[in-house]
Amino acid sequence: MARIRALIDGRWHPALTNESPQVAQLRDHPTRYRGWISASGAAGPDGRPTWPAEPGRYHLYVSYACPWAHRTILYRRLKRLERVVSMSVLHPRMAGPHSWTFADSPFSTRDHLYGCDYLHQIYTRGDPRATTVVTVPMLWDRATHTIVNRESGDIIRILESAFDAWGDAGVHFRPPALRPEIERLNAFLIPRVCTGVYRVGFAPDQATYDHELARLTEALAALEQRLARRRWLLGDTLTECDWHLFATLVRFDAAYVGALRCGRSHLSEYPALADHTRRLYEFPGVAETVDFEAIRLHYLDDHPEILRSIVPPAHPGSSALGS
Repeated sequence: MARIRALIDGRWHPALTNESPQVAQLRDHPTRYRGWISASGAAGPDGRPTWPAEPGRYHLYVSYACPWAHRTILYRRLKRLERVVSMSVLHPRMAGPHSWTFADSPFSTRDHLYGCDYLHQIYTRGDPRATTVVTVPMLWDRATHTIVNRESGDIIRILESAFDAWGDAGVHFRPPALRPEIERLNAFLIPRVCTGVYRVGFAPDQATYDHELARLTEALAALEQRLARRRWLLGDTLTECDWHLFATLVRFDAAYVGALRCGRSHLSEYPALADHTRRLYEFPGVAETVDFEAIRLHYLDDHPEILRSIVPPAHPGSSALGS
């Protein structure tokens, strides 16, 4: 039975299950932490007031193991915001009772702001009565000691637009003319591929596994056809969609084939997808955001419920990047 580790009314619970009475509070609790940062002071996408864009004010909590956090690490690097938005890195091994942990190691850092040992302590510093699972990435406001946002899709758009006065204002991956197409493609790409790999990996039975693997394979085939006739997913312009896909596919051979059992969808079976991943990996600054050992530690060491599953992988794989 899978563990659920979460904060309930500010108290850390390391071993809840779906039958635990506290889990109902998690399900009933509204989605939070969707604040926005704006250089202009304009309202955010939800119409609410925004935080001001200031260099040195905001801090990212991430892990190199997590594809969602990886997107924010990528944007911070590509926008040259290393001296504008500071960052602490959680250790990839998070199977212990406290989940995401800080450590001075080759894969992680200490908590540079408060010296905390665990990420859940940062959550309760910002919200002493927090009821939530504890996830990365998370964007933090150092001035008010508050969580701004923890949705990777929001955070990359904040990093792209809010700090141009201090970063690289010439780097943008969401041009206005392509925004409707970006939204349409994201609506397919993110559920079918980026989260689709997890529906395969966490399938509770053979029928569900077969169904989800077929859907993932179908989606990858569609993207393969698209990239066979164009340079990037939306033509000649590199967009947000390409980076969403990259953060997933760069993990395919390193982890998903084995740990999430996405065996039939091995990346080397899709030449255009493999080439797309390789070209983005070779993009200036990108390779240094990819830590294959951290990825391996996270997925192969920290998902015993998958590795003990009776549902077998389709077949073993190898690295399409040659790493």
